[in-house]
Amino acid sequence: MEKLNIEELTAEQVSFQLILHSGNARSKIIHSLRVYREGNMEEAEKLIAEAEQDLSVAHDIHFQMVQKEAQGQKTEFGLLLMHSEDHLMSTLTMKELVKELLEIFKTKNI
Repeated sequence: MEKLNIEELTAEQVSFQLILHSGNARSKIIHSLRVYREGNMEEAEKLIAEAEQDLSVAHDIHFQMVQKEAQGQKTEFGLLLMHSEDHLMSTLTMKELVKELLEIFKTKNI
């Protein structure tokens, strides 16, 4: 997946990129549970892997923001940024939970 340079983006664009990539990941994570429930374990695992790629892009954006702040460049903070951060963090949590659930389902042959 592409690596974004946040230096080329406005603060709003950075937030929307976080929302875009974490939102795509969230959709794939939920879809993975649904396809697993339908009996397609391979597709569920593929969707989780795709979600992890989306989250990798979002995490890289977030890391660039942290690096900027560490270098003394303050990030403009607003409701949009707070929403995008919340979106990213909740999707990361959801991914870990769903991965664990899928492993439990596999071991229990559910």
